[in-house]
Order: sequence, then C-alpha cells, then structure tokens
Amino acid sequence: MSIFVDETTKVVYQGLTGSQGRFYGLRNRDYGTQVVAGTNPKKAGTDVDGVPIYASVADARDATGATTSCVFIPAPGVRAAVMEAAEAGMDLVVVITEGVPAHDEAWFYNKVKRDFPGTRILGPNCPGIISPGRCNIGITAGEIATPGGPVGIVSRSGTLTYQALYELKLQGIGVTTCVGIGGDPVPGTSFIDCLEAFEADPETRAVMMIGEIGGTGEEEAAEFIEAKMTKPLSSYIAGVTAPPGKKMGHAGAIVSGGKGTAKAKMDALVGAGVAVGNNPTEAGELMVEIVRSL
Repeated sequence: MSIFVDETTKVVYQGLTGSQGRFYGLRNRDYGTQVVAGTNPKKAGTDVDGVPIYASVADARDATGATTSCVFIPAPGVRAAVMEAAEAGMDLVVVITEGVPAHDEAWFYNKVKRDFPGTRILGPNCPGIISPGRCNIGITAGEIATPGGPVGIVSRSGTLTYQALYELKLQGIGVTTCVGIGGDPVPGTSFIDCLEAFEADPETRAVMMIGEIGGTGEEEAAEFIEAKMTKPLSSYIAGVTAPPGKKMGHAGAIVSGGKGTAKAKMDALVGAGVAVGNNPTEAGELMVEIVRSL
C-alpha cells in the first residue's frame, strides 16, 4: 500500500494554466498520475494539453470526481486557494508554493483543522508526495524513485528528499511513499502524521526520516517513535554546523536557545532507538542494513 495517495487518486491542479503548474502538472500526468483538471476562473472552458480547466475546485470536483488538489498559486493567493480546496471537500491539498506568509499558514492550518477536519494539508513549501509507480503529485522527479517498497520516507528538506530517494534507488531498494512535509514554520502535515500512517501501512516495513534544525518536530517525533513505532527507522538531521540563532534555508530552520539544534534532535532520535547517520549517504547505508535484516 501507499499512504495518502495511490493510483486511484484524481488530482486537480490550481494553477495549471501557469508556467510552473503546467510543467509539473503535465510531468505528473506523464508519470501516470490521474491529473483530471485544472482551475482558473478566467480560462474556464479551455484546456491545457487536453486537461480541462474549470472556474473553481468545486466545479472540477463535480465534473471529474477529483479528491486531491495541488496548489501552484503564487504566495499571496495561497490562503484563498487552500480554503477553496477545503470548502470543495478535497481530501488532500498539496501546497508546493514557497514564500507563503507565516500568518497565512497559521490561519488556514487552524481554520481547516477546525472547520474541515476531513481535509489534510501537505506543505506549504514542499516537494509534494510520490508513491513510486502509482502517483506523483508535486515537483519530485519520478525517475529517482524505485517502486515496490519496503521503505517509507518523510522529509522536511526538498533536496534531501530527492537524495534519500536516490540513495535507495542506487541500492535497488523500493519506496512505498515519500512525503515531503516542507520546512516552513506551520506545516500542514507533521512527522508524526506520516509516521503514524507508515506504522499502519502493512507494505511499509521500515522508515527513513530526514529532519533539520529548527522547531521541535523531530524531538516530538522521537517521543512518538519510542512510544508507538514498531518498525525500524534510520534518520539524518541537517544543520550540525549551523551557527546558533541564525536562520538557515527554510523559514522554520531557526534555533532558539537550546531547542531545535541538530545535536538535540539526533540525541532524541538515538534515545528512541533510531539509527542516525552523520550525513545523508550514511543514513541511506543504515537503511540498507535495516532492509537486509528484515
């Protein structure tokens, strides 16, 4: 199985008529993803390479049965786009856009959680989600992912998401689902959300978790792993050499006081029984050892 998406998932692209939305939407379609619609109220009734354009997500849902939305809307419009998708009853809203204001993220995260509990947000500022050989929503290159399991991947870093997939591909190890949760301060989907789903997925037999400095998500994940996870994990935490108090890369990658450091996260994960690598390649090698021992 995969988590959150599979080959039956029907996707509407908010922003399919833009250059980035078109490029990745059609790439995802070519991969095999059911890209069934796009939205643009000014271009309703037209199409993008055969994909019909509707005025709204609700119209697209009614016409196509779409259950998932992928957002390629510029940052100022993301708040409205997410709410449009939630109000249309989307099960999953994948927000690729970076640069979304943190107060907008906090607002729509809490609004959706309170008023639309059936809708999951992934992102913003994330590479999306791929279930290799089944479904690819976002900007991950399908060529670097091997299908068939048994590993699930969850990552805050887009670039390290790709490296994790490729490290396993080089070893001939398949992936059930790879989820890029994004590195912004208010992610719609957390490490724990993904770990819980992987724990429940019978095809996922091991999990690779990629974190980075800033926030407390990895420490919280370590507590969950120790209490709830029965499946083995490897991990890597980026930012060991980052100077304290300085934002590095993602908006969420800032260390406050003694919290959020790479060392604190690594110590917490080791304490929870996770095999922690000192670099991404080592984390991949540790996962290879885990898979061979399954």
